[in-house]
Amino acid sequence: MQRARPAPADYHLISVMANFKTFEARVVRSIPLSDFTKHLELEVEGVNHFGYVPGQWLSVKAVTPDGEEMTRAYSIASPPTDNGHVAFCLNRVEEGFMSNYLCGLEDGATISFQGPFGDFTLRPPLRDTLFIATGTGVAPFRSMLHWLLANKERHQDHEFWLLFGARTEEDLYYKKEFQELETKHPNFHFLPTLSRAPETWKGLHGYVQEHVGEIVGMRSDMHAYICGLDKMVKANRDLLKTLGWDRTSIRYEKYD
Repeated sequence: MQRARPAPADYHLISVMANFKTFEARVVRSIPLSDFTKHLELEVEGVNHFGYVPGQWLSVKAVTPDGEEMTRAYSIASPPTDNGHVAFCLNRVEEGFMSNYLCGLEDGATISFQGPFGDFTLRPPLRDTLFIATGTGVAPFRSMLHWLLANKERHQDHEFWLLFGARTEEDLYYKKEFQELETKHPNFHFLPTLSRAPETWKGLHGYVQEHVGEIVGMRSDMHAYICGLDKMVKANRDLLKTLGWDRTSIRYEKYD
């Protein structure tokens, strides 16, 4: 989605100072997720370990053909690892230089970036949590969920729901991956919903906000993380507030 420190050993994520050093990263692989979206995996060069907190983003720099330096922010779509790899979930924007530039990179190409930045991160104490995403807004949740579910001590006493909205099944990025996580972890529930579902679709129909109530019920003791277009974020924030949620239990990141 267009948006350092080692990953902590337990849930207690503390704030991270923004790192303004410029890094170079090499493209390890570029995988189409749909006709207009790519998964771009990068290896940060010149460091033994590149640390960040799940949910943070990087500021990517590039120079346009007419010599203008451009920067764009992208959420990290991968959990912290020891191999220095980070990933982006990129959606091509019509006439958008940076998204098309990045989506067009081949294996071995290099990019420059600064970061990590951002505080859209999991906040302690951990509670049962609803993650709500549309489109490439699923990127930070891929990072968070892989990190959470990789260690039983982090997640064993809590339930997690990923309510992921898209127009068509093709736009449910990382669908198979989330289904495998759901099979492996009984406390993780993957709930894809399509606004333009065919008759053969067996999942949820409509928009994500139409299903929040049936997930949370009368509860207000949970956390909610919301990421996607401004209109969707606002609709879900307003809904949760009408259900009695305190605003401190609702964290969000939106994009145009």
